[in-house]
Amino acid sequence: MKIYELLQFNKELLNRLCSAGIKPEDYKYADLFAEYERLNREGEKKTYIVATLAEKYSISERKVYSVINHLSQELDCCKSRAVG
Repeated sequence: MKIYELLQFNKELLNRLCSAGIKPEDYKYADLFAEYERLNREGEKKTYIVATLAEKYSISERKVYSVINHLSQELDCCKSRAVG
């Protein structure tokens, strides 16, 4: 399969992701964010979670904070719209 074919096949999805402000590399952090949410639900402190995830994923704590903030954003296209 050629790159063009894969892009063409996924064009609509990629367009929606791009329009929503989702970067292609965001997929790399889905597991990190899921683990953050689990630890947060379990009552762990955010600073502990960030330090743990930074070590586990070999990235800086600043990057973990950035990922958490980015992936926590509500998408405008997905917000519920009140009717009249």
